[in-house]
Amino acid sequence: MSEAKKTTDHKEIQKWAEQHGGKPSIIKGTEKDGSGEGVLRIHFPKKSDSNESFEEVSWEEFFKEFEHSKLALLHDPNGNFNKLVKRD
Repeated sequence: MSEAKKTTDHKEIQKWAEQHGGKPSIIKGTEKDGSGEGVLRIHFPKKSDSNESFEEVSWEEFFKEFEHSKLALLHDPNGNFNKLVKRD
């Protein structure tokens, strides 16, 4: 893995995810009172055996919760490694 990069730039996150086959998702069962908000992930369905655990959402929904939760993406620019972390 090359050195991980931390970003909050929506366009950069979306471009990186799409280049690597990632989809904006929430983990099923983590939604809050039917609000649609839940634990965010960038899911790679072609590289995962647990696709049933994830529900794909729009980028708009993903970034709304991303901003609300004050998250940043820590990722490998050249690979699939990624982790959503607090911005501070």
